[in-house]
Amino acid sequence: MKKNIVVSFLATLLLTSMYVARAQQPPKVPRIGFLTSASGDPGVEAFHQSLRELGYIEGKDILIEYRHAEGASQRLSELAEELVRLKVDVIVTTATEPSLAAQRATKTIPIVMGGGGDPVAARLVASLARPGGNITGVTTISADLSGKRLELLTEVAPKSSSVAVLWIPTARGNKLQMKETEAAAHSLELQLRPVGVEGPNDFENAFSAINGAGVRSLVVLNSPMFASQRVKIAEFAVKSRLPTIYATSGYVDAGGLMSYGPNVSDLYRRAAHYVDRILKKGAKPADLPVETPTKFELVINLHTAKRIGLTIPESVLYRVDRVIK
Repeated sequence: MKKNIVVSFLATLLLTSMYVARAQQPPKVPRIGFLTSASGDPGVEAFHQSLRELGYIEGKDILIEYRHAEGASQRLSELAEELVRLKVDVIVTTATEPSLAAQRATKTIPIVMGGGGDPVAARLVASLARPGGNITGVTTISADLSGKRLELLTEVAPKSSSVAVLWIPTARGNKLQMKETEAAAHSLELQLRPVGVEGPNDFENAFSAINGAGVRSLVVLNSPMFASQRVKIAEFAVKSRLPTIYATSGYVDAGGLMSYGPNVSDLYRRAAHYVDRILKKGAKPADLPVETPTKFELVINLHTAKRIGLTIPESVLYRVDRVIK
């Protein structure tokens, strides 16, 4: 009888100790994988700020694993697989190519897009309203966005019948953007001269090709790799006295002439809200519709216009959302 009491007591003590040990274990800190083609994305701080507003403190309430391909798009799949091996709770991507790499790496970990081209055309989601898989988030697509950029460019540089287009031929997102730009150019009776690059080391050759093409203006397609090199691209355009339009305002802040597109900071803030719903409420990406931009901004750098000898028409200045002087 005494032996049974002792055994019972020891068993109770062991169970109590196990319970106390479990109770003392710190709660699991969610881990976010952040995958992008290049570092230096101007929207990342907006993403962090939105997380802070939602109650997350990096290093305490959340951990973020950053993986940047630094222009070497072939590394994206390797980096995505690395994040999967780390068992992150959600992967945030910044463009079409990183999203495709994450999609190839996992069919179960939630993926939140912080931007990128048409996710339906890229086969990332079944539809915007019903993504249907493990991917959701925000996209930069909007009807006739490429056409509006070309129209603005011809308004500020009416003699630009031949336009160079800086793009990445192997990037799925850029391929889709190029198709839209070609269609817009056809309707405006403009001749496009595409100049492709694959990585940061290709810019000097690309710049030489643009200068030798006899073009009067330039369009830079949207790409995280281009965004990371925005100062270099803007300086080239100014030095070559080429009126240039970009997809996001970060280029204009870096000395570029003008941009028209969605507010990148707003997109990243929205991406943070998707992450919050997935982590706190257990929401499934398949049930979260992909958001498209509702606000677009035209930004012009008048100092740059002066440097290249360009006068911005009043009809365009009237529509500007932000002017840099």
